[in-house]
Amino acid sequence: MQLGIGFPHKQITDENLCYAKQLGVTHIVAHNPRLGENGILERDKLESLRDLIHKHNLEFAAIENLPNDHWNDILHAGPKRDEQIDKVGQTLQNMGAAGIPILGYYFSIVKVWGHWRNYQGGGRGGCGIKSFDLERVPDTSTIETGSVSIDEMWERLKYYLQRIVPVAEAAHVKLAAHQDDPPAEYLRGVGRLLTNHDNMQRLIDLVPSPNNGLEFCQGTVAEMGPDKVVDAIHRFGKQNKIFYVHFRNVQGQFPKFDEVFIDEGDVDMFTAIQAYKDIDFDGVLIPDHCPIIEGESSYRHRGMAFSLGYMRALLQFAQR
Repeated sequence: MQLGIGFPHKQITDENLCYAKQLGVTHIVAHNPRLGENGILERDKLESLRDLIHKHNLEFAAIENLPNDHWNDILHAGPKRDEQIDKVGQTLQNMGAAGIPILGYYFSIVKVWGHWRNYQGGGRGGCGIKSFDLERVPDTSTIETGSVSIDEMWERLKYYLQRIVPVAEAAHVKLAAHQDDPPAEYLRGVGRLLTNHDNMQRLIDLVPSPNNGLEFCQGTVAEMGPDKVVDAIHRFGKQNKIFYVHFRNVQGQFPKFDEVFIDEGDVDMFTAIQAYKDIDFDGVLIPDHCPIIEGESSYRHRGMAFSLGYMRALLQFAQR
């Protein structure tokens, strides 16, 4: 198992890479990179970012999420859907050529939405955390394009995967799907797909391939039921479908939960690490949604450092 950290791509700087290296990180995940024109991540710009990461003796583990305008029509089944699928395919080819092995993605129109508290206090010692309560979500709120059923979203995902997985295989890039956070079946009138373990399996089975799997958000899986996290690690890990991990903890579960410090949630994080060890997981774990600590930077360096130190200790103990 490898310790990683995710940065928005514009924050992948010498200073932040030094910070990561000093904390024992070995792998970097780049969030939402805009590295090219016309909806394609260009090879030379990917290679430049890779070289910056390598300069600090770190590895480029994954790209997580493409800019919305790169694939809005894929999600909405719009008129440019096939064109955007072709361009995502070109991005995958460029990633493969640059040696970037994973593309994390979130097949959701609404995405992460509905948290009533968004880092404005509420946590241990007054730290800033995210909190969700379905009763506080307005049930009349719909997206501008209207409601979309769960079945229609599954059809859109199938259409996409059937066309993009063969390209990913040829490029030697894995496609890692994030679970729906929060795991509500509908938000803003739009159906959501990866809201339980069986639906996670359904995605895997839609287009069977060693390159079709999961960006395993342990926090979101915990929102589905913290007592089932270890079961999920075993279920998907034994299939080699956990491509990398968001190592996060929560108190409570859907429909009401708080995203707390990694050491105080309902999931026993040492037991979770042991489960990854049991399945011989050799991928990357990154911290996620870290609480905001007093005196924090815009990137939450202090909260990230707390989580990374905790994770590093768990990994060292588990790997003895």
